Amino acid sequence: MPATATGQMFSVPENDDRIKVLWERFLNGGEPGSDALRRLIDDSWRRCLGASVDPDRFQAPPPLSEHSLHSLRDESADLLSASAPIMAAARDFLAETGTVMVLANPSGTILNLEGDVSTRGLAENIYLLSGANWSELACGTNAIGTALEVGQPVQIHSAEHYCAGIKRWSCSATVIRDPCDGSILGVVDVSGLSASYSRHSLALVVATAGRIESRLAKMEMDVRYRLLETCIGRLSPSATDGIVVFDRRGRAIQANARASAMVADLASREPLGSTGELGALSLKWEKNGGLAEHLPEWMDPDWLQPVIVGNEHLGTLLTLPNRRAPGAGAASPAVLDERFDESGFDKVVGESTALLQAVGRARQLAKSRVPVLLLGETGVGKDVFARGIHESGATRDGPFVALNCGGFSRELLTSELFGYVEGSFTGARRGGMMGKIEAADGGTLFLDEIGEMPIDLQPHFLRVLEEGEVYRIGETKPRKVNFRLVAATNRDLHKEIQAGTFRMDLFYRVAVTSIHIPSLRERLGDIPLLGEHYLDILTRQHGLAPRTLSAGAVTLLQRYAWPGNIREFRNVIESMLLTSPASVLGEADVPLDGRCVAHATRQPEPDAQDEARDLNGLESAEREVIRRTVKGCRGNMTAVARELGIAKSTVYAKLKRFGLETYVEDLRNYRA
Repeated sequence: MPATATGQMFSVPENDDRIKVLWERFLNGGEPGSDALRRLIDDSWRRCLGASVDPDRFQAPPPLSEHSLHSLRDESADLLSASAPIMAAARDFLAETGTVMVLANPSGTILNLEGDVSTRGLAENIYLLSGANWSELACGTNAIGTALEVGQPVQIHSAEHYCAGIKRWSCSATVIRDPCDGSILGVVDVSGLSASYSRHSLALVVATAGRIESRLAKMEMDVRYRLLETCIGRLSPSATDGIVVFDRRGRAIQANARASAMVADLASREPLGSTGELGALSLKWEKNGGLAEHLPEWMDPDWLQPVIVGNEHLGTLLTLPNRRAPGAGAASPAVLDERFDESGFDKVVGESTALLQAVGRARQLAKSRVPVLLLGETGVGKDVFARGIHESGATRDGPFVALNCGGFSRELLTSELFGYVEGSFTGARRGGMMGKIEAADGGTLFLDEIGEMPIDLQPHFLRVLEEGEVYRIGETKPRKVNFRLVAATNRDLHKEIQAGTFRMDLFYRVAVTSIHIPSLRERLGDIPLLGEHYLDILTRQHGLAPRTLSAGAVTLLQRYAWPGNIREFRNVIESMLLTSPASVLGEADVPLDGRCVAHATRQPEPDAQDEARDLNGLESAEREVIRRTVKGCRGNMTAVARELGIAKSTVYAKLKRFGLETYVEDLRNYRA
């Protein structure tokens, strides 16, 4: 039976001789006319014939010069950066598999190639190497070119290739799309001689493309965060001009309230076909990255300002001058290089992507007065983030008042929050007491562990947030308060709402915006920096000579799960410092109390019997990719599926196929 429209992309015929007969008939003017030929291949052959591709070609056209290839790589700099660690890993997990992994740009020109060394030598014979073009027009039907033509995953096996010299090969490829607009940025391919064919190679390239797209998305968000950090001061609601922020690709991503009405008014004066919708507003850049071209008629080029920080072009600012404002005129074309005060976050130590994203989001939100909810495990430093938001924000000149909602009984928490008047209850202080809410007036109130606030106390606090008034216990006259709320919790408040222990209306008041602070085990690469940081602080605090950590000690510390996070890490470093006289703290100085050592030795690894399963090279490579992803996501199957770009049901099927179910269970037990 013929394959379905979707199945045509994935099913590969097994009768190679039959395909060769159909190919010869097709070249002689006949119709293939057989179910043995997939629709995907039939369509591709017809495109090649119509484009006069030479079916006797035995290799790709000669590769580009180094200079030309260098220029192409510059154009695909983001794609190469996002794929670099993945392509580097291909050197190891494709070794001995008889296959290579290829990364090409949208025109089909190979940018990078890694994998089995012996196969790379054979690939050079057909110019499957960097700088060579493998589009359908250049090489006929092949996975790279055909994937670019159809925009879907494809697998081309042996005789299905259009050109005679490539029919010894089997290849699988899929496109890599821009996570912002879905445009094709390139293609990833796994190729090898026909004997290396495996259906699993297609799953491998789909998973690889998904990982690259995820990294591209993270990179783009990082650039956008920095862009908005730089421009947020210009987006102030009090600004008299309309402000629109465009990202580095010319897409409008943020605007102040005045801009929307001004754009609609200006666009309405244009001929039919113009739009006044901010979401539809975009700028097109010249290829050299210079000025925008083809601007709307209503837009003055002098209103555009490049946003450049550290010689990096982050985006563009459009300033729409308010003609009614005194002295309004064209915006100055000066280059922006604004830097926000970072002193509020100088106590945050680390360079991991997850941490830097959290800090970037916190800095951005600090400029507003909306409530912020800090999410993270115990000991990750939520108090440091709260202090940073306060010191970097509009309330930095006011008081910073902190209260842990889990550290008091209901009665004590009530008086601590709201205060009381003299004589309101037995034991009340003479003259009464100001509560933390009132003390935070004009500044920031930080409520740690807000998830532990008693349910009957929550509506009273909600009223404070809604009315801006607080009643001391025993008082009938309200006191006006104006503060910025930062709350924190290590609980899942959605589950608390379902359990009836946290009010939904309060949740939506305190969680207007949220920031996830990563746990220490999510950023183990920061341990060397944290070690130096705390050794410096603690040696000065205890009056000791400077100390350092040995490489072995760092490795051992990185193998521990750190359930207590930064707080626990500091305590361990202090213990090592005070119990060892050595100037270099080594592995022997790591506390042998069943914490670091125990966790270091119980890291789960795949069972030896699993490794011995009867898998071919590509299946083993796919198994290793899945195992590493499961390990990196710490057994979270939703995260694994998202990272690999496949359905969760497919993940479970592959875990069963590759005998990794026990490994996942061990990993979860290890986390517990």
